[in-house]
Amino acid sequence: MGRIPTPVVAASGLVGGYGVARWTKQRPLGGVALAAAGAVAARQWARSAGAGKAAALSGLYVAAFAGSHPLAKKVGAWPSVFAVAGGVALASWAVERRA
Repeated sequence: MGRIPTPVVAASGLVGGYGVARWTKQRPLGGVALAAAGAVAARQWARSAGAGKAAALSGLYVAAFAGSHPLAKKVGAWPSVFAVAGGVALASWAVERRA
């Protein structure tokens, strides 16, 4: 079985983390899903693009999570989550493509 592309892992972590938190009404459980996917993505970024780029993309992942909250007040929760997930996926694809 092949590895799941890192942009998919990262975007799924943001969307899945929010979905788990919302549907279970357990925010910490959503945080576990978010963190687990972030750790997997970070490990894959380090392998494919190097430690420095992995750190930058991990920082973007965390910033996207944080930034989705104020954005949600303007556009709604799900649109916000999909927007930041798409941004992280696009950045991941661009960085790994150039590595």
